[in-house]
Amino acid sequence: MRLRRWVPLLLALTLADCGTSPKTHYFTLASVPPSEPAKASIAAPVTVAAVHVPPALDRSEMLRRTGANSVEISGQALWTAPLGEMIRRVLSEDLAARLPRGKVVLPDAPAPAHTERIVVAIAQFGPAADGKVALDGSWSLLRSGRDEPALRRDISLTAAAAADPAGEAAAMSRLLGQVATRIADTLAETR
Repeated sequence: MRLRRWVPLLLALTLADCGTSPKTHYFTLASVPPSEPAKASIAAPVTVAAVHVPPALDRSEMLRRTGANSVEISGQALWTAPLGEMIRRVLSEDLAARLPRGKVVLPDAPAPAHTERIVVAIAQFGPAADGKVALDGSWSLLRSGRDEPALRRDISLTAAAAADPAGEAAAMSRLLGQVATRIADTLAETR
């Protein structure tokens, strides 16, 4: 008879324990200092005017490619801001560290009339099941007052990453630093 009294209590405690969800963790991309001091010289200031990210990637949840046609979306690992906005901010900060002072106009800051625009198109950016992070896409430079690209370069980079969201976010940040270095070098060469 006493056992019957405890069964509902034990059942309620068991169900209450099942109702807890895993803790949510938030991640961001961060600028990466250059390996060498800024040496590239450019004539006109530049701004990262736009970063285009496919809607499947530009979401609050972090995702990992698990196959050619499949992804894993994390419910507990979330970005602190839209991915496209983070890429634009970090890429701008990385460029500012690689170009002379005053030559990079940060996002949403007023730009001088002769500022040239960099537009980035991301096709793929994130971790895969093989433990690597990939960044594929392109970037273009638009001269002041023109809508046709003065130059366009493809991007295809990979980096090893720890198999956890923090390691993946760090590897993604490193890849953006590499993109900034390539953009700065290309801009200096084309002057």
